[in-house]
Amino acid sequence: MKTREFEGGAAGTRTMPVYQALAEDLKAMGVDSVFGLMSDDTAAFAVTLDAMGIGLIGARHENVAIGMADGYAAATGRLGVACVGRGPALANGLQAASFAARTGNPVLIIYGEAALPAGPANALGPDYKALDGPGVLKAAGVRAFVPTGASTARATMADAAALARTGQAVALLLPVDVQHEDVAVDGPAPEPLDAGPVPARPAQPARAHAVEAAASLLDGAKRPLILAGHGAWKSGAREALASLAEKTGAMLSTTARGKDMFRGHPLNLGIIGSFSHSAARRMAAEADCVLAVGAGLNILTMSFGESLPDAPLIQIDASRASIGRWTTADVAVVGDARLAVEQLLEAVADKGAADKPQHSAGSMAVLGGFSIADDFQPANTARTIDPRSLAAMLDRMLPEARNVVYDAGNFLGVVPYLSVPDPAHFKMTNDFASIGLGFGAALGFARARPDIPTVFVVGDGGFLMTMGELETVVREDLPLVIVLMNDCAYGAELHHLRLRQLPVAKSVFPDVDFAPVAEAFGYDAHTVRTPDDLSALASLLAAPDGPVFLDCKINADVAAPFMSEVAAYEAKQHA
Repeated sequence: MKTREFEGGAAGTRTMPVYQALAEDLKAMGVDSVFGLMSDDTAAFAVTLDAMGIGLIGARHENVAIGMADGYAAATGRLGVACVGRGPALANGLQAASFAARTGNPVLIIYGEAALPAGPANALGPDYKALDGPGVLKAAGVRAFVPTGASTARATMADAAALARTGQAVALLLPVDVQHEDVAVDGPAPEPLDAGPVPARPAQPARAHAVEAAASLLDGAKRPLILAGHGAWKSGAREALASLAEKTGAMLSTTARGKDMFRGHPLNLGIIGSFSHSAARRMAAEADCVLAVGAGLNILTMSFGESLPDAPLIQIDASRASIGRWTTADVAVVGDARLAVEQLLEAVADKGAADKPQHSAGSMAVLGGFSIADDFQPANTARTIDPRSLAAMLDRMLPEARNVVYDAGNFLGVVPYLSVPDPAHFKMTNDFASIGLGFGAALGFARARPDIPTVFVVGDGGFLMTMGELETVVREDLPLVIVLMNDCAYGAELHHLRLRQLPVAKSVFPDVDFAPVAEAFGYDAHTVRTPDDLSALASLLAAPDGPVFLDCKINADVAAPFMSEVAAYEAKQHA
């Protein structure tokens, strides 16, 4: 490193290149991992991070590097940091930057940037990497910071990191000339610098009048339904919600992002919406009051408007702007989810057994005897396996302590069949409605939680976009089990075309065997076409050791429920 005593300065003052000072500041924050793809305009900074002992996890594509940072942030609650180049590198990673801007995770993306304008124009020729990075990032919803010189670089990074820690994606663009200027360092890094878990905002209780109105509706309901989202999980409302369900006669359910919050509870219906099983759909349709807590009520939760009955809707959220954003709420309760639910617990009346028909012995026996693995007629063929059967078998075979990360596509229909310990171990990557972003998120989870396996579920379309990251997993020794849902097609587009009676040939691929490819990278790789093929891997999946790759040939005729919901919604709009 190029540290030296600062001549003429105070004793102990050092000068060093800006890139080294910034690397030291990141280390002082507590950053222990940076995800990136080296470029000439960030190379000095990147190798300095590595020399300081900060784990530099290199990806094979900028989208994956940024996705890693987001996945790491999601898994840890800590600041996720990515470092990529400028111009074409920024353009390459724009998909993931747009995605990270929507997840609510603390992510700092450090880019290279062209030298600051100084003197005459470059007489050597055009800058082939020229791109209005701040303008492009602004359009993607990412706030950009650019230091104006060596003297402001450390403070600029501190400001960018502080904003990112509020729960958003923030960009820091480092001009190449600024990076290589010398800066005097004579004290600690500028405040605020702390890459630890993002501190929770002060929890605010709900207004008494709103709680009373909500309690009155719940008191009058015979078949209430509690629908908890990721916000309810983050606030720690699980136990209070379970107590409220027992007191009011309600059933418990979650959004997809709140998956398995109530796993094992006798009142649990699982996910409501496009990922519901038949028992959940039936009981949700009978609800005469719905309490939504920390739930966005988006199109998948609402099944395009069809998942919830025409009944009073109470919505609890810490953000007033989130209430009624996607559907009308009859009673708005603004406040921290856990505090508001605890207030409701105090306000609602104790109901007798006769006023809690959903909790009757008969209802509990029906729900207790229900198995989601038996909720469909398997559509296996001689050379393909039903994706639902595959997921249900994997649920039994994989270690219970696991993370599950999904790419996007038709295969998301398997989400209900593969459980996780709680919502903190589950991540979907469809915030930007795009395929190809899951690999990065899965690698970020695997880096953050190396003590348990991360299961990455991906379709063949998204996998082919990011197949180069097979090498990243092996190089970085990350505990990953890749489940390739290989329907030899862009599955969502295949069913989209079929539902509209249009030609499907352009959405279909040849049946490529990917297992030998993964094996060449060092994976324990297998091709799965039948339930027997999967059963033969029981010992491997019970205790995965090293990277595992399963090329699962699934039946392309099995459409996720949301595919028909989309078609029905479109038909209704054009009726």
